[in-house]
Amino acid sequence: MSIFTDEQKIQLLSDLVAIQSVNDHEERVATYLQKLFADYGVEAKLIPVAANRANLVAEIGQAGPVLGLSGHMDVVSPGEVSQWSSDPFTLTEHADKLIGRGAVDMKAGLAAMVIAMIELHAAGQPKQGRIRLMATVAEEVGELGSQVFYEQGYMDDVSALLIGEPSGYNLFSSHKGSMDIKLTSRGQAAHSSMPELGANAIDPLLALLYQANRDFRQTDRHNDFLGDLTFNTTVFNGGNQVNSIPETATAEINVRTIPEFDNDQVTTALQRLVDRANGQGAQVEMAVYMSQNPVQEPKDSPLSDLAARIGAPFAGGVIPKLALPAVTDASNLLKDKGHQFPFVVFGPGNESAHQVDEFVDRQMFLDFSTLYQSLFVAYLEDKRIYR
Repeated sequence: MSIFTDEQKIQLLSDLVAIQSVNDHEERVATYLQKLFADYGVEAKLIPVAANRANLVAEIGQAGPVLGLSGHMDVVSPGEVSQWSSDPFTLTEHADKLIGRGAVDMKAGLAAMVIAMIELHAAGQPKQGRIRLMATVAEEVGELGSQVFYEQGYMDDVSALLIGEPSGYNLFSSHKGSMDIKLTSRGQAAHSSMPELGANAIDPLLALLYQANRDFRQTDRHNDFLGDLTFNTTVFNGGNQVNSIPETATAEINVRTIPEFDNDQVTTALQRLVDRANGQGAQVEMAVYMSQNPVQEPKDSPLSDLAARIGAPFAGGVIPKLALPAVTDASNLLKDKGHQFPFVVFGPGNESAHQVDEFVDRQMFLDFSTLYQSLFVAYLEDKRIYR
């Protein structure tokens, strides 16, 4: 049953883009969607996470298997607004592109899932099973919203998960993990003409990072699908004046992990290097301030097979099954699910996320709001999931 015209679907996306949920204020998005659902007889609930930040959960269908859907409501900063061809928070159509901050990452995917659920509900679908939307806060920084959904048990009875991140006509079932780590080295300030009176905080930190680069980059641990672990120091600060021995220095590190060299193993290995440096006279502290686990689920599952088949006519060809470079909320949502769980990232999009003039293809957005309906019902009617 068609509830929304194409123009109304685009207006919905426009309304979402206009809500400036830049790493905050997702509650406004959640409240907007809650009212929209209510207008069509679907109950949705807000789950407070922090001030101005609330997850949203909505469900349709009957008793039976639960197909979980997820998408995040936050966006990144538009950066220098003058570089945009139009106001980042006004959805602007140009050459069949819908331009705006969050248009592709990932308010188009979120809107398409919401539209699909409302239209399915109006048609009395699904007749078997349930569809549960879990819209999250803080995916871009910290993944706090998905952690709350996990802790509150919303994934406990979910039998498959689709995240509507911007995949375009590709299917992803695996991605690396991500860790953000800060090392703080402390020394003793002194005049640079008398360094023996101080302790240079930079020196032990440089030595530690040099050894860490060797240990983490030359490992023989490899994943055939995801590749190798990556280890990069991305921020370094030390000292405050050229003729003073620095009393503090800090380094921030981003690590992209794989199942064969996971987050716990990285933490243990790096802490061992810190302890060794401190045993030699350094004063270095390590803090892991973000840790999202790698995800590797089967490429072939009832969900991914159906997505590939149903999406192929829209894509105009075979839809490949690949590994995703970026991290998603699946790192939290799939905790305790093992490694045989039906999971896909599949949503309208392209590689313009986080860029100036971020956009989603107009027709692709509209197509996903349609193909999602077929996919959701087909999955819940698939006899394979009832075995």
